Amino acid sequence: MNIPIRVMGIATTFFWVFLIAFSVSAIYSAKDVHFDFGEPQMWVNANNETVFSLPVSVANRGFYNIGSFNLTTEISDEEGLIITRESTFIPVIRKSEELTTSHNVTIDVNDLLQIDQKYLFNDAELKIYGIVNMIIAKVIPVQASTNVSIPWGAPLCNFIFGKPEHTAYNYTHLRVVVPISFENHAFFDLSGKIQIRMYNSANTLVGDGQVAIEVRSNSLYHGYTELYVLIAGMTESGCFEVDFLTSFFNYGPLVVSYG
Repeated sequence: MNIPIRVMGIATTFFWVFLIAFSVSAIYSAKDVHFDFGEPQMWVNANNETVFSLPVSVANRGFYNIGSFNLTTEISDEEGLIITRESTFIPVIRKSEELTTSHNVTIDVNDLLQIDQKYLFNDAELKIYGIVNMIIAKVIPVQASTNVSIPWGAPLCNFIFGKPEHTAYNYTHLRVVVPISFENHAFFDLSGKIQIRMYNSANTLVGDGQVAIEVRSNSLYHGYTELYVLIAGMTESGCFEVDFLTSFFNYGPLVVSYG
C-alpha cells in the first residue's frame, strides 16, 4: 500500500523528536545507550486495521545490562480521549548487545468513528504521546517522553449530497438521480460503495440504489446514484438514508432530508 510522503514525513519527524528528547533527558545515566529508528511503514492487516510499524534498534554499549525496556505509544483525540495504546517490551538488553525489533501501533478507523463522526467528514488533529522506560544495572530507572500533534485527513471531507432530480422513466416509475461529491483527505485510498434508500413523507421506502467508489488519497470525487421510484409513492418531501461501506470503515445511516 502506497502511503503519501507527507504522512511518512510527519511520522518520521515524531520519532526523531522522541529520540532527541530521550537523548537529552537521559544524557548521563543512559549515555551509552544508542537508538536508531528505521523507515516507518504503514499497512493494512487482515482485520482492515491500519498498522503503523517502526523498526527500532537499541545498542547497549555500556558496562551494564538494561532491563525492562518498554516503549509505549499512545494516540488520543483533541479532547484527550485515548484511541489506541501500544507497547513494545524487551526484558533484557545485555551489555555490548544490539537488538532490533518493530514497534507496531494499530488504529481501527471504525473505532475512531465511534468516538466522533467528525473524523469521517472533517479534518482534525490527533495527539501522539511516546514514553520510554528502562532500568540500567538493575537499579537506575530511566524515563523519557515526548508528544506531538499530527493532522488527520477526513476520508469524506466536504461531503455534499446534491439536490435530487427526477425524470419520467415509464408510466409507473420515475428515474431519480442524486449527485454526490467529497474529497478524500485520508492517507488511504477509499474503495467500496455508497448505498442510498429513499423515504417519502410517510416514512415509506420508495426506492434504493448504490454506487461503487474508488477514490485515491487526496483526490476529489464527483458521482451520482440512480433510483427508480414508483410515481404513486413520491412526495414533495422526505429523506434519504445513506450508508458507507468500505474496506476501512462502515458508517450509517446518515439521514439527509429533501423537499
